Amino acid sequence: MIRIVSYIGLLAGLLILALLIVWQGIDEILALLSVSGFSLLLLPLVWMPCLFAAVYSWHLLFPVKRIPPFKELFLALWMGRAINTLLPVASIGGEIAKARLLILWGRGGVDASASVLVDKTVQALALVPWAIIGTALLVYLAIDNELAKLIMLGTFLLGLGIVGFVIIQRAGLFGFITRFIGKFHTSDGWGTITNNAHDVDLVVKEIYSNKKRFLASILWRTIGLVWQTSEVWLACYLLGHPIGIIEALMLKSLTSIITDIAFVIPNGYGVQEGGYLMLGALIGLSPELSLAISLATRIRELIVDLPGLLYWHKIEAKFLLNKSAKTPPSKA
Repeated sequence: MIRIVSYIGLLAGLLILALLIVWQGIDEILALLSVSGFSLLLLPLVWMPCLFAAVYSWHLLFPVKRIPPFKELFLALWMGRAINTLLPVASIGGEIAKARLLILWGRGGVDASASVLVDKTVQALALVPWAIIGTALLVYLAIDNELAKLIMLGTFLLGLGIVGFVIIQRAGLFGFITRFIGKFHTSDGWGTITNNAHDVDLVVKEIYSNKKRFLASILWRTIGLVWQTSEVWLACYLLGHPIGIIEALMLKSLTSIITDIAFVIPNGYGVQEGGYLMLGALIGLSPELSLAISLATRIRELIVDLPGLLYWHKIEAKFLLNKSAKTPPSKA
């Protein structure tokens, strides 16, 4: 069901993106992008600290004595992000891939699963201060107080939902799910699955009990989000229409929030562009410039994420080949 919704979202998003580009004039947008030329390749370099901040944030969510090497966390998060960005997986498939990769590299499945679950929660929690920053700047710039009120209401509701999700996790989410399914499904191996789910719940509680590391994880995720502002600021500069840091921060913050809310549309195709159009107009950016900024960040996504997706395919293919080589031939 999730896959079907994601595919529908992908098609809808790409359609919206195409319509926006045609509506604003593809020639004008391409002309703006051509002004900066190869200098747009600087965007991935400016953005990279965001990835390192996310890796460090995730690293803080492992039990202190069982933290995987930083290289493994970096590669797993890079590939997981690539999957969430480029494939129709509703921002969930990449998280599953992160845990699976760590397990393939010999790390404990319980720790990997628990850390990924809490990391997804941390990602959501970091959106709250990120949205507050953008909304506060919207009010400071005296642009649109009504929009600010709507965003704050949405942020409040998001925060309530996340708090509820954390409470459910601390109460033993995985154990509850397996026990519930166990009432309708019985097999010889189900007891093992239930025990593993209980172990994951215990590690999740252990992670949340270390409040200092948990809060530090949220802080590092938020720092990574704030750093993304540099990408928007540089894109505007390279496109020949520089804006201030405050305007860039507001633009990136609120556009990101809009895109994250529409998570069923893979990578926010069309939604991100609509966000840039709406918010860019508030600070005096022309529609074609707003779309050019969004497309410039899409170029960065391809440069950073496409290699990650290909590398993930290579690892999975190698694992399947090794597995098939070890499987004894079936008896005739």
